[in-house]
Amino acid sequence: MFKISPINDKKLQKNYASACGAEFRPDYFEYAMTDVESGDLMAIAQFEIDGEYGYISDIRSRIGYSDFEAMFILGRSTMNFIDLCGAHICRAASDAGEERLLKAIGFKKKETNEYECNMQG
Repeated sequence: MFKISPINDKKLQKNYASACGAEFRPDYFEYAMTDVESGDLMAIAQFEIDGEYGYISDIRSRIGYSDFEAMFILGRSTMNFIDLCGAHICRAASDAGEERLLKAIGFKKKETNEYECNMQG
């Protein structure tokens, strides 16, 4: 069992990003997925919202951890929050996460190598 929570503490956000092999992005939102029983970090998502667009820079599991279904839920939860904020187009960096994961959560690869998903409707 796990929970997904926003991280507002920048020091904790930096530590979590490092544990997942991601660049710390202090101006981005971060969601952390943690094990309910142990509190251990499982994965993070770092993203920003700019008007009608959301941008996911990272959906990464903790180094040494692997659970595709949990990552799928984290990715879709992140996209849902972006959509609820009124940004109905979501983009993801070409290296935001595994290609298989990005495609599974609804992204399509563009000519620029970035991924995009229209969440309207």
